[in-house]
Amino acid sequence: MTDQVWLRDYAMLALLIDRLIAAPSGGAVLIYRGPDEWRTQAGAQSPPRPGRLAEEADRLLDALASEQAPYLVAQIRAMRAVARYLDGERLPLAEYAQQCLGLRPRPLPESVFEEAHELLDAALPKTRGSLAERLRAWQRTHTLTRMERLPDLVGRAVAETRARTETIVTLPADESVGCQVVGGVSYHAAGHHHGGTESTIFINGDLPFNLADLLYIVAHEGHPGHIAESLLKERLLVDGQGRADQRVRFMLSPSFLISEGLGLCAQEILFPGDEAQTWLAGAVLPEFGIRRDGSDLAAIHHAKNVLWGVWGNAAFLAAEGSSDARLGDYLARWALYDESEIARTLNLLRPSVMSPYIFGYVHGWRLVRRWLDAPDRRARVRRLLTEQLLPADLGRNDDGGDIASESG
Repeated sequence: MTDQVWLRDYAMLALLIDRLIAAPSGGAVLIYRGPDEWRTQAGAQSPPRPGRLAEEADRLLDALASEQAPYLVAQIRAMRAVARYLDGERLPLAEYAQQCLGLRPRPLPESVFEEAHELLDAALPKTRGSLAERLRAWQRTHTLTRMERLPDLVGRAVAETRARTETIVTLPADESVGCQVVGGVSYHAAGHHHGGTESTIFINGDLPFNLADLLYIVAHEGHPGHIAESLLKERLLVDGQGRADQRVRFMLSPSFLISEGLGLCAQEILFPGDEAQTWLAGAVLPEFGIRRDGSDLAAIHHAKNVLWGVWGNAAFLAAEGSSDARLGDYLARWALYDESEIARTLNLLRPSVMSPYIFGYVHGWRLVRRWLDAPDRRARVRRLLTEQLLPADLGRNDDGGDIASESG
């Protein structure tokens, strides 16, 4: 089998699995920038049988030397796990997630959430009400009421985050990042690299937009988050090293656990301490009559990242058969969600082929943040943006266990 033939078969496997998932759900599990003819061929085939796709994954694995291509092996193992799920295999959630993400998730102790609540209690303005009520009141005071202003605000944040990212890694001078407000989507925001130097940050206009989250979102979706990673890896790996497999990015995989971890670390990387709050207070918030209120934005966002773990715990509860009522109570108690937030979240927590992706946020964040806590922090950020890294490359699992020994 030639390299080109293997790459075509690899791309076709990803395209066909993506087709199976997208057909019933309207979603997608693949970022594909390979040859258009391969996409056309995948779309023209009869609906594939998932079991056959799992067998094809085995065949592709047999053709690889695992020690020479660990990244590709991890990607194909993730595809195989998804194909087997679509074929009816139902592993315990932690085991299925491990096969997809290269890291075995576990429920976090609720003491972790209690500490996050204590952090929020100290970081929020000293107003009346429960912690959840105080959080929602703070969010309301920062809500953007004129969504037509959002593209301009995102543009300003892109300019700032991009300039700060440029001090870490070289970016193309002619890069362009637009903003589009959309509706009818499940996500809050998404960063999409169109290829070359063109990208767009999409914002869900059906949800309230918190101005205090402007840099948190733009850094995650843009620089040094998803858009910067996609752009740089295309230029350096595909164009520079001939790594055409980078054009086939299967999302339910170890590489995306790291991408989400980088995204949640992105604001902290560029705006240490209170720098994000200082920038917002000078460049954005006064236009909307929002003054300093004694809140600690960095602490609030840190707690927000910790509380992604509530989603993971709730996913385990859902996999055990917990009722929507119990899941709703859990989200209200620990994530501090109101009824509308609970309703939006429940659909994402119900067991599905995509369930492991939920763990990418908190476990990716914990893994990446710990790995970046080193004297060569800036060099490590560059590696995240330019290399095909796996969780095992970043060290140890949340419970101290060796990730490499748990991801086979």
